[in-house]
Amino acid sequence: MGLTSKKVLLLAIVASIALFTLTVWFWPRLGRRGARTVLARIGVLLATQLSILAVGGLTANNYFGFYSSWADLFGTNTDMGIVVDHGNGTAKRLHVVGSQGVGVPGGGNPRQAGRIDKVQIHGESTGLASPAYVYLPPQYFQKRYAAREFPAAVVLTGFPGTAENLITRLRYPQTATEHIEAGAMKPTILVLMRPTVAPPRDTECVDVPNGPQTESFFTQDVRAAIGSHYRVGAKARSWGVIGNSTGGYCAVKMAMRHPQAFSAAAALSGTYKAPLDPTTGDLFGGSKQLERENDMLWRLDHRPMPPVSVLLASSRKGEHNYKDTLTFISKAKEPMKVSSMILNSGGHNTNTWNREVPPALDWLSNRLSAP
Repeated sequence: MGLTSKKVLLLAIVASIALFTLTVWFWPRLGRRGARTVLARIGVLLATQLSILAVGGLTANNYFGFYSSWADLFGTNTDMGIVVDHGNGTAKRLHVVGSQGVGVPGGGNPRQAGRIDKVQIHGESTGLASPAYVYLPPQYFQKRYAAREFPAAVVLTGFPGTAENLITRLRYPQTATEHIEAGAMKPTILVLMRPTVAPPRDTECVDVPNGPQTESFFTQDVRAAIGSHYRVGAKARSWGVIGNSTGGYCAVKMAMRHPQAFSAAAALSGTYKAPLDPTTGDLFGGSKQLERENDMLWRLDHRPMPPVSVLLASSRKGEHNYKDTLTFISKAKEPMKVSSMILNSGGHNTNTWNREVPPALDWLSNRLSAP
C-alpha cells in the first residue's frame, strides 16, 4: 500500500485507537512496582504516542502532498523509466503515459472541458528526466482551433511537493477550464511539475556546478519537449511560469535570468534567493558571485532590467516574504513590469494559495500570446 493510500491512513487510525484502548485497559496491571512494569509502561506510552503522531503525519502529508510514496519519503528515486525509441539513436523527448479528464462538469469530453495528459519528459541537453501533467484546454480539441498554436505556462509546486497536488489541492486544471469558459482566461496549456528533478535534493532551479542542471532543464528541455509534441508557440511571448513557495522563487528567477525563454512569471509566497541548508547542499560550488546572480534583489541593483512581466503574491500578516516583496516592487523599473497581489492575512499554505491561483492564472494567461 502506498504512502498516500487511504488504507494506510485507516490502518494507522485503527492501530492508534487500539493501542489507546489497550493502554487504558491494562494500565491497572502496569501500576505494580518493578523494572518490567516500568519498562512496559514506557513501551505502551511510546507506542500510543507514535501511532498518534503517525496519524497526524499521514493526514498532513495527504493534504499538503509533501511526499507521494515511501520511496519519496526515504529519498529513493522512483521516477518513471525513460522510453527510448531505437533507430535514430536518440531518446524521445516526451512520452505520454496516460490521460484523464478534468474534474469539472462534462470533464469526460475534451472539447468541452479539456484533458490532462500524464507525461514523462526527458531533457536532451541536461540528461534530467521528470514526470509531469499537461493540461490541454477545450479549444485544443475544437475544429476551429485545429491549426492554432497555444501559449503555455509551466506550473511548479514548492519543495518537496508533488505534481498531483497541483491538480487535487490547488486545482489548476479545473480553475483553467472554468475561467476559460467564463472568458477571464485565455486558452492556455499548463505543464504541471515539481521543481525537484533530482530527488531528494532541493536544487532551487539552479544549474549546480558539477551537479544537476535544473535551470537549463526548465528553460530549455521542458519547453523543447512540450513543443515537440503539442501545438505551442515557440517564442518567449508564448511562455510563462507560475509557482508557489520554492516554485515561486523558480518562476521569478527563470523569467528574470532567461527572458528569451519566459516572458511572464507569477510567484505565490515566493522567496527571492535560494536557501543553503541540508536539503540543498552547496548549490553554487562555493562561488559567491554565482550565489549573488541567483539573488533576485541583488539582480535588481546590479543587472539590467529584463523585459518581462512579474506578479508577486504575499500577505501583510502570515508571510515571511512580505518585506522583501515590497523591496522588490520598489526596486523594479522599466522595461520590467511588476504587479502585486497582497492579502491582508494568509499563511504559507494551500488555503492561501487557493485564494491566489485563480486571479494569478488570469493575469498570466492574459500576458501570453501565440501565433
